[in-house]
Amino acid sequence: MKKLFTFWRRSDGPHSASSGQLFPGAQVAPQVQPGYSLRDRDLKTLHKAAALGDLDKVKEYLLLGKHDVNAPDRKYRTPLHLACAFGCSNVVSFLIEKQCKINVFDSENKSPLIKAVQCKNETCAAMLLDQGADPNIMDLDDNTALHYAVYGQSVALVKKLLEYKVNLEAQNKDGCTPLLLAVTENNAEIVKFLLKRGADANASDQNQRTALMIALSDEPTNLVSLLLQKEVDLSCQDIYGFTAEEYASFNGFTIYHHLIANYGNKKKVKKISYKGTTLDTTCDTELEEASAGQSPECQCCIVIFQKP
Repeated sequence: MKKLFTFWRRSDGPHSASSGQLFPGAQVAPQVQPGYSLRDRDLKTLHKAAALGDLDKVKEYLLLGKHDVNAPDRKYRTPLHLACAFGCSNVVSFLIEKQCKINVFDSENKSPLIKAVQCKNETCAAMLLDQGADPNIMDLDDNTALHYAVYGQSVALVKKLLEYKVNLEAQNKDGCTPLLLAVTENNAEIVKFLLKRGADANASDQNQRTALMIALSDEPTNLVSLLLQKEVDLSCQDIYGFTAEEYASFNGFTIYHHLIANYGNKKKVKKISYKGTTLDTTCDTELEEASAGQSPECQCCIVIFQKP
């Protein structure tokens, strides 16, 4: 059956999915490469040394007194931006010792922390956070460091950022929270972690699509059952007036349509074996059993709701 609601799973950055983007919405073109594209004419000698991780040269240029540790290049990138983007933790450490500014912005309003996270340089990101880097700074597309950590599917960086006062509900220009982005990326580990930390399961993007709707926009995974462990609002409608239940119905996901339709009743779980043999014994475990994944002996897991 042709699916009426679909989402792209990958793009060049944490944005929407219309015409090749992750979520339907505005055309917010991200940078193709996470690092910086460097041109010699844009860089000062200090910036070149920082990007190359040449600590001796960085020290030399600063000791000569001809360079400011916070000097921007033509694209407003400081030496710290470049060192973080290219993972030069030795240079980052030295620049911090020289009391460089931590919360500064390049021409895309990206901070050094955002660049470190975007480029998956965990050591640099940790150093910046320990020195008071603001994890809630937004770039020109309103993406935070957490958006980039989720998009990069870096569980370690997501966990590190959540050790600080990070805004779980920050929305970029397409209305995507980190949770919505994690659902789109089909990353169950990050989804589960964000939900555990209190992310709003009913948050919606600029087209009013909730996490559950997004999970039902493509071939469903255990994300549906995972989200239904939370108090999701099934009455939510997208901008076209469709609910999550209708997403499941229109896309032909019979099992999930049945699951959602009976969501209000007491949860009971029955597993159906690979050969179709039904296990008659029900159990009182929560929907975690449905989201635990499939095994060779269990082709599918149907959640059946029964009244007490």
